[in-house]
Amino acid sequence: MNSKTALLLAGALIGGGTVALSQAHLATATAPAQAALGDSYRVLNLFSDVFNRVRSDYVENPDETLLVEGAIKGMLGALDPHSSYMNPKDFKGMQAEMTGKFGGLGIEVTMEEGVIKVVSPIDDTPASRAGLLANDLIVKIDGDEVQGMTLSEAVDKMRGAVNTPITLTVFRKGTDKPFDVKLTREEIVVQSVKSREDGQIGIIRITQFTEQTGDGLKAAIAKIQSDLGKDKVQGYIIDLRNDPGGLLDQALEVSDDFLDNGEIVSMRGRRQEQVRSFPATPGDLTDGKPIIVLVNGGSASASEIVAGALQDHHRATVLGTRSFGKGSVQTIIPLGSNGALRLTTARYFTPSGRSIQAKGIDPDVVVTVDLPPELAKAQQPTIGEASLKGHLPGVGAAKGKEESGSLAYVPPDPKNDKQLNYALDLIRGLQVNAAFPPDPSKGVPN
Repeated sequence: MNSKTALLLAGALIGGGTVALSQAHLATATAPAQAALGDSYRVLNLFSDVFNRVRSDYVENPDETLLVEGAIKGMLGALDPHSSYMNPKDFKGMQAEMTGKFGGLGIEVTMEEGVIKVVSPIDDTPASRAGLLANDLIVKIDGDEVQGMTLSEAVDKMRGAVNTPITLTVFRKGTDKPFDVKLTREEIVVQSVKSREDGQIGIIRITQFTEQTGDGLKAAIAKIQSDLGKDKVQGYIIDLRNDPGGLLDQALEVSDDFLDNGEIVSMRGRRQEQVRSFPATPGDLTDGKPIIVLVNGGSASASEIVAGALQDHHRATVLGTRSFGKGSVQTIIPLGSNGALRLTTARYFTPSGRSIQAKGIDPDVVVTVDLPPELAKAQQPTIGEASLKGHLPGVGAAKGKEESGSLAYVPPDPKNDKQLNYALDLIRGLQVNAAFPPDPSKGVPN
């Protein structure tokens, strides 16, 4: 919260001098500014009236801190699904998560219609091993109804001491009734980057963009080149499926590792000073070898930045199904000892000027997945930003008319992974109905 906003809220809560101050400002402001200030102070006075009435007349003596926190959460909840207030405990948990090490179940979630919706389980965590899937709805946590909890309260309840049990009651579309999933909390240490070789092809899986990702990618490429011989590597597959995103600087670093020049991504807010462009620097760690990027409905945010940059610069073929469509920028604004504000401040745009928000990245080569019978019976729905209630609209599409997202499922056995196997065949030249991108010297498409 900036100092101006803090002062306005303080005036509203204290009462008294607020109206006199607003009149002084109105006297020197232009007509449009006067109208805006008048609306702001009218709303703040309304808040002050309600706050004071609750404080004086509620049936029990209320906790004023909880009242203000609740008001802030409600205010941010009216904006979009990604703006929120974090109390000091939540803020500390978020910081721990971005280091790639935290306690809990290993699951990315959002709030929808009063229940917790799974965005993506993180690889090799209790959540993924228990079979939780994207779009599962968590309706109870240890028997307690999720309805009525905030997202941060539900997440806090799912976290806990290592080796302690927890039971989630889950509803999955296509099932007759909710079912229980029993898990044991673990210390979640996310290995952001994993790699292996298949013949002369390097396969690099990025599970999440944490503080470790940039260094992890460089180490993975170096290992593949050492194992296979740098000149003998046929190409690389960068697997971003079910990667929910994370830190912007890591997405920039990963993109830059494959690009020699040009823009990686730009951010555009509502004010001119919020427009920023992030350029690539010389140096392609793969020496121009073919790259295929795998995406699906669980690829979001930082994953979409990487896929969009490499696609627009013709540096990689994007293969799979449409990505999630989270193309908004969240700025973390610390509030001193009071936690932090996560506020949506801008939209992301790919180098060619495409907005990712509520649209996603369309692959160059569409390869759908084959669901196993038990999941096909459940009719797993697609997952995407445009399906989230209150989402920020995309650019160039009316809200509610956007198209984003797809199935977020990756077969656990690589032998059954049609998208991965198609990518391997494509690099080996066994597929003739899909070509690699044209020479990057032809420029970025418009």
